[in-house]
Amino acid sequence: MKHALVVGGTGMLSGVSLWLFEQGYHVSIIARNSDRMKDLMEQTDLDSHVTPLFVDYSNHDELQKKVHATINKNDAIDIVVAWIHSTAPNALKIIAEEVLISKSEWELFHVLGSSSDLNRIKREVIIPTGCSYHQVQLGFVIEGSRSRWLTSKEISDGVIEAIKKGNKILTIGQIDSWEKHP
Repeated sequence: MKHALVVGGTGMLSGVSLWLFEQGYHVSIIARNSDRMKDLMEQTDLDSHVTPLFVDYSNHDELQKKVHATINKNDAIDIVVAWIHSTAPNALKIIAEEVLISKSEWELFHVLGSSSDLNRIKREVIIPTGCSYHQVQLGFVIEGSRSRWLTSKEISDGVIEAIKKGNKILTIGQIDSWEKHP
């Protein structure tokens, strides 16, 4: 069975977690909120295919231990979907190092906020050999004369599209006309 790791998989990326279950993945989910994890697990009858990893990813030692443990328990990770806030700049590196120990070829879908500088991030992110790196940038939507942030469903649907198509860079919504953002 393929193994996926979703960072933030009970919140805005919950649709991605559920879709990965449906695609036959075992899904390890990094989360902080046990109530949201419970809500997510109630949406599927595949709870034997999920490993909750309750950890604050800014706690680097604990993050490393949790990712290492899920790899030992559920086999190598094939795909990582990671929405990591700037408050934990080393979290992605820690995850990548652990994944690389057991898997020489894997995919990383890096979800980034609307104001992120994609080129700077791509220069700064150390992409290990064998990692197929993809960026998914979140934008906003203009409806008539108003703008709004993306919904959870729009975010999940966009990330799923990126995974299906293997896009190297995908923007969900728009980032052009930044002065019109909500």
